[in-house]
Amino acid sequence: MLAGGRSTRMGEPKAALEWHGSTLLRRVTGIVGRAVGGPVVVVRAPGQALPPLPAGVEIIEDAREGRGPLQGLAAGLSALDGRADAAFLSSTDVPFLHPAFVRRVVAALDDETDVVLPRARGHQQPLSAAYRTSLRPVVERLLAANRLRPAFLFESCRVKRLDEDALLADRTLASLDARLDSVLNLNEPDDYESARARPAPEVAVRRFGALRIPGERGPQTVHAATLAAAAAAAGLALDDHVVAALNGDQISRDPELPLAGGDEVAFMAADAGG
Repeated sequence: MLAGGRSTRMGEPKAALEWHGSTLLRRVTGIVGRAVGGPVVVVRAPGQALPPLPAGVEIIEDAREGRGPLQGLAAGLSALDGRADAAFLSSTDVPFLHPAFVRRVVAALDDETDVVLPRARGHQQPLSAAYRTSLRPVVERLLAANRLRPAFLFESCRVKRLDEDALLADRTLASLDARLDSVLNLNEPDDYESARARPAPEVAVRRFGALRIPGERGPQTVHAATLAAAAAAAGLALDDHVVAALNGDQISRDPELPLAGGDEVAFMAADAGG
């Protein structure tokens, strides 16, 4: 689940900002979707235009604009009622969010926990946290009382706080996002320009079958933020004759499928109808 919103300081809505051939919102929805294996819901401000998103991403409208993250959380939890036990809440402006971070946070939920709240880069991260969907009535009561700060919710439920050491105790996360850039958000134009200037994620690509280059041994390391960019780096066009397997399981031809550091992409030939 993602909370959207308008941006005034960035000059245009953050959701539509270009990100290595895609958009911030497309990237973050894809990363969250890869990690949670369930519905992905985008909560938008009333009347807010959004960039194109893949089929399956659900868009709902916030009941009221300008009431902070609890309003968006309530809308998202309501949309997931009966379909999920928990939700990972993310803002749209975290381009370095890694699936391993999402999995680490969600996996920390247990029978004694309503919220898993990371603390990273010197701050609590309520917009990079996991919430039980059963919290919806509590959130709605807080909204009705105009108690809009996430801290009021944390006072009213069972919170497990994960500091950086606890987060990085996960070896996969420690190897793929040791600096916890997953929570690095973009509040100012300079933040965006600085983040956009970084290299795209480092991923491994291989060509199999008829696509294999004679003499090629092992994977090729490239920088690519999307499946299309990885294909181009491998000298391929991602069309009906090519299919990709991400990390050995997810099969896709979606050119904007977001990639993260440490991903492995295998390209294979396929007939036009396969």
